Amino acid sequence: MKKVRQYLTIPRKSFHGEKKKKSFFEGWYLKHQSGKESLSFIPAFHIDEEGNRSASIQVITNDESFYTEFPVEYFYASPLNFYCRIGKNTFSEKGIILDIKTKDLRVIGKIRYGELKAPRKDIMGPFRFAPFMQCNHGVLSMHHELTGTVVVNGHRYDFAGGTGYIEKDWGSSFPSEYLWTQCSWNGGAGGDLMLSLAKIPLLKGSFTGCICCIMQGGKEYRLATYRGVRILIFNDKEALIRQGKYWFHAEVLKQNPSDLKAPVNGSMGRAVKESLSCEMHYRFWKRDELIFDVISPQASLEIMKE
Repeated sequence: MKKVRQYLTIPRKSFHGEKKKKSFFEGWYLKHQSGKESLSFIPAFHIDEEGNRSASIQVITNDESFYTEFPVEYFYASPLNFYCRIGKNTFSEKGIILDIKTKDLRVIGKIRYGELKAPRKDIMGPFRFAPFMQCNHGVLSMHHELTGTVVVNGHRYDFAGGTGYIEKDWGSSFPSEYLWTQCSWNGGAGGDLMLSLAKIPLLKGSFTGCICCIMQGGKEYRLATYRGVRILIFNDKEALIRQGKYWFHAEVLKQNPSDLKAPVNGSMGRAVKESLSCEMHYRFWKRDELIFDVISPQASLEIMKE
């Protein structure tokens, strides 16, 4: 029974690429915010269609992004839990240690994490077992406390009392069309949310899938394709979904996008737009009862439209 429980929890955290031969990627997204400042890191492992292996770290600030590639010999990831090392940089459930030095980028520092607050169940639901998934998704923490400092090209970030978020993706390619947004806020009762809408290949066609997790007022809400969610609006300006008595609306008010590299058949050959800190308007209802109405300038947003 212990092995069964371990199997059911490993996909959120473990590394999946150890036995992969080609067209594979795995990356972790770690967001840190405090006050008006945010900073994210994406450590990743990739194998292209020819079987060439490499690793990378992307650094995202409110105004720009940086991509640094490493030889695969510099990469290690645990097969059992969240621990990734690339060169002198480590990323884990306990925090991160950073030491990057290139011609255009100098990053050094340490951030410690408090207890990670993951969703109660895997965000993919039964789709986690589907062999046809082009891209798998896991949420390791919707919210955790931060302490520590990081210096990026001379700018010092102090994350004492800040908030963190961690997710991961693995598979062959990012979806050709998707919207992703994440936000943590302290006003009112406070809360945390993530929403992802994506075009998912299926046999010779495709369908639009949805996963959404909201933590607010001590409750967790899950809206997802596998729970019967209906996608009423999905474009580059807004999204509206409904699941039974629950309605959720996300609207883009202001963006400040930077280019990120994203995988296509394992190779980091696609550019996507991410706004690490943009202004979003979120509303969530239970029938006619408005559970929250939040406008946040610290929301994150990625959009890819064909």
